[in-house]
Amino acid sequence: MSAATTSPAPSLTSVFVRLKLSLLRNGLRQSGGRTAAYITSIVFGALFAAVTVLAFVLLRGHAAAVTVAVLVTGVLALSWTVMPLFIPSGDETLDPSRLVMLPLRPQPLVRALLVASLVGVGPALTFVLTLGAALSLAHGAAGTVVAVLGVPLATVTCVALSRSVAAANVRLLTSRKGRDLALLSGLVIAVGMQFVNFGAQRLGRAGGLDSLEPVATVVGWLPPAAAIGAVDSASRGDHAVAAARLLLTAAVLVALVYWWRRSLVRLMVEPDGSTIGAVSDAAARGGSGGSGLLARILPAGRTGTVMERSLRYIWRDPKTKAAWVTSLAIGLIVPLFNAFQGGGSIYFACFASGMLGMLMYNQFGQDTSAFWMVAQTIATPADAYAELRARALALLSVTVPYTVLVTAVTAGVLGDWEKFPEGLGLAFGLLGAMVGTGAVTSARFPYSVPQDSGYKNVAPGQAGLAWISIFGGMVTAAVLSAPLIAATIYLHVSDQRSLLWLLLPAGPLYGALLVLAGLKLAAPRTAGRLPEILAAVSKG
Repeated sequence: MSAATTSPAPSLTSVFVRLKLSLLRNGLRQSGGRTAAYITSIVFGALFAAVTVLAFVLLRGHAAAVTVAVLVTGVLALSWTVMPLFIPSGDETLDPSRLVMLPLRPQPLVRALLVASLVGVGPALTFVLTLGAALSLAHGAAGTVVAVLGVPLATVTCVALSRSVAAANVRLLTSRKGRDLALLSGLVIAVGMQFVNFGAQRLGRAGGLDSLEPVATVVGWLPPAAAIGAVDSASRGDHAVAAARLLLTAAVLVALVYWWRRSLVRLMVEPDGSTIGAVSDAAARGGSGGSGLLARILPAGRTGTVMERSLRYIWRDPKTKAAWVTSLAIGLIVPLFNAFQGGGSIYFACFASGMLGMLMYNQFGQDTSAFWMVAQTIATPADAYAELRARALALLSVTVPYTVLVTAVTAGVLGDWEKFPEGLGLAFGLLGAMVGTGAVTSARFPYSVPQDSGYKNVAPGQAGLAWISIFGGMVTAAVLSAPLIAATIYLHVSDQRSLLWLLLPAGPLYGALLVLAGLKLAAPRTAGRLPEILAAVSKG
């Protein structure tokens, strides 16, 4: 009798979807600022999607519509493959390492994770963009039918591709040595993006979108872009090619799901050997590499202690190291590549200042739950000021000489040493603006950097907060740099180039004032919000 009245257990898929929604909802309930940041990010994402779809609609009937639609879908697929590993994302339900102790079978687990993965801003934005791409190509009944099939197929394939890659590499990325090795992948991706950028510039000069047709022809047979290419084939009456492209995309989706399932099985039943030898390696190193050299170089007292801790984070913490390596590499590549191509400018050296200045943002997040030890030493705004000042000095001890190096190398490649003083002055002014705003956003918008996952750089529910912190700070820094930029433009327009050398002392002085102002504003807010900051950076 009791067996007959027992209600059936809910499906695993519905449980994971509700878990995903609960995590998002609870994350937004933690503070009004976080809710506002998340809503703002949704609004900007929706505006971007709307503009993109409108552009696709305007492309209907244009000869280059298929080229643009296929390549945009290909870029989306590439982004889904690599971005979740190296940029902020947060989703506890998608981290398979958290599920290894649960009695779950692989097949229903993969199905539940895949459906849960489709809930969120990223999948929704992908669906809208692929829908816009299909709208630009769909003509007639056959094209419409294939579009109805191809759009969701392309979206699901993008998500499955992302999750299968993440599951296959989760142990590599979550181990100490593995995350160090992952730096190479992140750097290769960052450098590769610059090659794509410069290649696109050359293609544009070579003949616009027509020169991209051969590339689009190849990408049109690579899933999930093949599903969008099938819409064009069906619209032109080539039904056999359309069917082949859809079947190819479906076959790749099945293969990705199978790969994902195999990765989950290995994760759940095989021991983690990624850190074997770590203890022996540490023993072999012994007590070498102590703090003697740094202690002698750095100032005494709290300032030197905090600076040493921050500098050691750069070397020892994999995620902090990844951010530094990427910023240093991109900060040098962009101005140099532009200079070698003949279209560069000394002002591109400011790109290094911007990349390195971003490292000042979310200073407390890299401490994670260990920030409580720092919080014990902050009792007054003066203590908070000393803490933030030391962290800024540690950052500037690397970024200032590197900015000089990048500016000098750029001027040397361009053969334009006359503009070196103004370029360096502007770079220092921007760096000061970034460091100053970074101190304020660290106190106002702190967020956690999870250490237990190699493919998450922000805790669930905090992604919108992180984006608002970074991009809001960048916009503010650009506004604060406006006086120096205006002065440079005025001296050029008024033909007073003999006075441009004044930017060399003015830039560092103005930047130093912005740093001091940012520290002064951030210190009392930090001291007054220690419990909130600790709760935010300890999340996840």
